Amino acid sequence: MPPSRPLALITNDDGIGSAGLHALARGAVDAGYEVVVAAPSIDASGTGGSVRSVVEDGHVLVEEHDLPGLDGVPAYAVAGHPAFIVNAAGRGWLDREPDVVLSGINYGANTGRQILHSGTVGAVLAGAHHGWSGLAVSLNCGLSIPESPHWDAVLGLLPGLLNRLRTRPPGTAWSANVPDRPFAELPELREATLADSGAVQVRMTRRTADGNRPGGLHTLVTETWEHGEPGSDVALLGAGHPVVTEISQLGSRPGSVLG
Repeated sequence: MPPSRPLALITNDDGIGSAGLHALARGAVDAGYEVVVAAPSIDASGTGGSVRSVVEDGHVLVEEHDLPGLDGVPAYAVAGHPAFIVNAAGRGWLDREPDVVLSGINYGANTGRQILHSGTVGAVLAGAHHGWSGLAVSLNCGLSIPESPHWDAVLGLLPGLLNRLRTRPPGTAWSANVPDRPFAELPELREATLADSGAVQVRMTRRTADGNRPGGLHTLVTETWEHGEPGSDVALLGAGHPVVTEISQLGSRPGSVLG
């Protein structure tokens, strides 16, 4: 007899201890999904589509976890990056392949073409390569972790997003960004394009060697919402809208090189 409920693989790049991960898993359960949680054992932000893992004695360490408010939901901490975890699910780890990959809820927005570097988004794209649709979800809470994130804003939108995603072809990948405010205060959800550059701006400065201090690079991170093209995720999210963007999978363009 076929399973009665679709299976959601829940992962993230903030690690197994993230409250956003736990909230997303509870939201998927409430939306009627069977859930398996598998997330990095430590923070794996900025890993993009990396499938790197830590191998000891020929194995990647996997530890079972009990997550708050998720009794009966299997949860695992994995010594690997998010895309590695999703690929492992597609190569025989899980007894049943997931129907959908849900990644997040990420602390901070993932916008513009810089999502290439996001482990949150990388997990969903890895699932798309296996033919599984996916949704990466990020909370626009700035560059620091708030004391009381409004997970309810994401969870209020989640059932509708999942219902829409189920009508799309298998392997569809979406990235959603939600303002950090109560769900009741959100304006309408908008579909957005990817901005040329994300809201988070990174600048590198060089430090020369000085005596016993070695030289190196220093990272300066800022966030600005003033440069987004009309209709882009940066522009619409900066105006307060929750946004969702369909992301193209990696492909090729025959005849464009030598043709």
